Amino acid sequence: MNVQQILESLDLGEQERVQAELVLYNKENSECFFFSTEEREKRKKLSQALIKFLAVDLQPSCQLICLETIRILSRDRHAVGPLSTEEAISTLAGYAGIHSKTEHASPEKEQSSASILKFNLRDMEINSEAVKAICNIVYNSLAAQDHAANLRLLSGLAVRLKISTETGASPRGLFYDLRLMFLLTALRPELRVQLAKEDRGIALLTDLLESTLKPRWGDIFEVLTDKAAPPLSHDVSERAMEILKILFNITFNINKGVVDEEDAALYRHLAAILRHCLLIQCEEEDRTEELQGHAVNLLANLPLGCLDVLLAARVGHNTVEYLDINMDCVVALLGFLNRRLDRAQKLKERVTPVLNLLTESARVHRETRKFLRMKILPPLRDVHTRPEVGSTLRNKLVRLMTHVDTDVKQCAAELLFVLCKENVSRFVKYTGYGNAAGLLAARGLLAGGRGEGVYSDEEEDTDTEEYLESRNRINPVTGRVEMPQPNPMEGMTEEQKEMEALKLVSMFDRLSREQIIEPFGVTVDGRLARLKDTMTDNAMQELENEEDEEEEEDPQAKLEHSEEPL
Repeated sequence: MNVQQILESLDLGEQERVQAELVLYNKENSECFFFSTEEREKRKKLSQALIKFLAVDLQPSCQLICLETIRILSRDRHAVGPLSTEEAISTLAGYAGIHSKTEHASPEKEQSSASILKFNLRDMEINSEAVKAICNIVYNSLAAQDHAANLRLLSGLAVRLKISTETGASPRGLFYDLRLMFLLTALRPELRVQLAKEDRGIALLTDLLESTLKPRWGDIFEVLTDKAAPPLSHDVSERAMEILKILFNITFNINKGVVDEEDAALYRHLAAILRHCLLIQCEEEDRTEELQGHAVNLLANLPLGCLDVLLAARVGHNTVEYLDINMDCVVALLGFLNRRLDRAQKLKERVTPVLNLLTESARVHRETRKFLRMKILPPLRDVHTRPEVGSTLRNKLVRLMTHVDTDVKQCAAELLFVLCKENVSRFVKYTGYGNAAGLLAARGLLAGGRGEGVYSDEEEDTDTEEYLESRNRINPVTGRVEMPQPNPMEGMTEEQKEMEALKLVSMFDRLSREQIIEPFGVTVDGRLARLKDTMTDNAMQELENEEDEEEEEDPQAKLEHSEEPL
């Protein structure tokens, strides 16, 4: 469809002609997400003309077609300028039914705004098309984000979501309101504080999540999850995930220390619903894992003291029980972790949140730690295989301890270290010193000992017969029993051995002098440091004397004048 022809029709203001031409244009470009540069200026003029056209009184069918066209045009980030003005955003917000909530609005004005919102919600197609367009524009334009913030669209969305929750209005179109709210809170950090504090967004979205999932409550912070219940539909799971994403944004920087009684009750209520999210199923398997991922991300934001509700559910006939505690949630987290590890994609984003959640839970809750230890670090039986080789959860986590991403390897090592009650010898036993060295060096524990965590004194490590029989033959670096290796110096005379040792000393000395390597040692407090910094005064004096002797008799010179073959 010729854009110039549409512009001429818009100038004439003939609704039927405009509508007919835009229908053809929309049909031709409905699947277009990449635009040519040739007609960029014409698309800008079309966007500007459509915003002006929408300001007059139009038939609903014509309004809808115009909004569909704007949605298509808003996909082009290079031509979104005319749609990013305050006038354009305000016009589209009006069609979306999003009315600003002013800071000093009177009760009568707020009541009037609520009535308008209820009226606008009747025409969901027009509302949805306008919100979709705003989503595209906000995503593609910094100026549009500024105008949306100044117009307080986030507060208007909060009002509409509150009315939707209170009145039980149809959820149709609600997803796009949530998507716009997510974009605003993701792209503008200052709006997260506004939504969380001024608009009481955490409580609002928790109520909306509850009304979406419709959990069955038992005790005050206990959701009775029926594992045999029908899976969540696509629409319900989609809305729930969008709510979880917004909650993640606005709880990202909350104070995880001391919280007051009211906030603690709210977080516990939310955590109980998130536990429900970990246990329910969606129609598609990928959706189930995605929902669990968003729930895990949000749980990692909440104060640790409010996560006790994850284990508060009563024990039933079809639950996993350990020490009289319902461990269904922990089992779900382990299953989620295992699946994410098997995929081995984007480990930092997909695995570190659940690793951190399990680590902190194990650190403060004895029963959780004992259960995780039983599942991840059972008594050692296979002493002939490296700890990182195999398909068990322990093997997968040990492999992560040498991952190229620092955050990933630290999180994996931290979890295993906590499961070992921060005992160095036990940690090395299950991981091998080579894999454990990174965390031990960072903690200043290369010389052994324990971490700073406080744990019970009861002995939990039960050695198997297989381990006890082979304990003295296990290589502590690799963490397994090594096959006997031939002696490389077998058959050499003592003089030959001495010359080989001198050759090695000479090579290390040259590498050190040329600063290719630098000798390091372990300090008294168990940290790595330059070798000279780790020595006592007497040892330093001996080293200086040796260096003086080396200047008089260089090892390389001795090798060169030796008659013995090397």
